[in-house]
Amino acid sequence: MSPIKKIYQKTKEKMEQCKQALKKRYATMRGGRATPEMVSGIRVDCYGSKMPLSQLATISIPEARLIVIEPWDKSILENVKKALLASDLGVNPTDDGNLIRISLPPLNEERREELAKLIKQWAEEAKVTIRNARRDARDQIEEMEENKEISEDEKRRAEKEIQSLTDEYMKTIDELRDEKVEEIKKV
Repeated sequence: MSPIKKIYQKTKEKMEQCKQALKKRYATMRGGRATPEMVSGIRVDCYGSKMPLSQLATISIPEARLIVIEPWDKSILENVKKALLASDLGVNPTDDGNLIRISLPPLNEERREELAKLIKQWAEEAKVTIRNARRDARDQIEEMEENKEISEDEKRRAEKEIQSLTDEYMKTIDELRDEKVEEIKKV
């Protein structure tokens, strides 16, 4: 594989990781309906360490605005409840001794606006990461040309490829952002 192809591949991997990280972040955000991802990453203090909720319980969504969490070990029920209360979800979990129910109230207009701003902020952070990956790739290509490893034509071609890759990922980030804002704004 040529050095330029390696740079292109590495840059594409960085951009893909950035896109996946943004998708994951959006999945944990509370939107119009409940999702297991909203609580699966919450860390619970138990067995002498902090563990993700997904490793300690069954998480189900019986209704659009209800999350049911059933810990496999009933002795950690209180710890799970404490972790949920301490999380930034802003919910009040209820338990019946066996499982925890989280009822998600509909979002008010003010909260929707706050979430929309946060979505846009996260998208902008992702775009900055993608631009940094592009800059790193360009710097490497520039260095190769200065060291006479590649010709000026190869440099221009490689920069064009990197730019089109960047444009593609920027468009994807915008689409993800717009989808999530639309989801949040739905009443």
